[in-house]
Amino acid sequence: MTQTDSNKQLVRQAFQPWEQGDSGPFFDLVADDVKWTVIGSTPVSGVYHSKQDLIDRAFGPLLKKLEGRMTTRLVDIAGEGEKVFLQFTSYGVTKSGLKYNQTYCFAMVVRNDRIAEIVAYIDTDLLRRVLA
Repeated sequence: MTQTDSNKQLVRQAFQPWEQGDSGPFFDLVADDVKWTVIGSTPVSGVYHSKQDLIDRAFGPLLKKLEGRMTTRLVDIAGEGEKVFLQFTSYGVTKSGLKYNQTYCFAMVVRNDRIAEIVAYIDTDLLRRVLA
């Protein structure tokens, strides 16, 4: 199996439980010292240098705005060497009734069976409206 195939399989297997509502295995794959970039100029855009910082300052504020769980679905996965590109959607509703139908593309670097880097491409206008 090539490095590309191995990395894609690793990410795909970790993502599958997320489609059933359990994001834990995917985030377990993310290195504690991940370099995670959220694009744009939203309140949570920027570069995070640890998984905990990302959870505290980006995911936490978003999850506080949402009502219940989100539905997440894999759209596509591609890769080349240590790079893996994951496209997926999430659907949910905010506590104020705004639909949060988000499309994501995570451009990732997988090293030593861990996600070491992620650049998250998202609908930043939607994210800004949800966080307002």
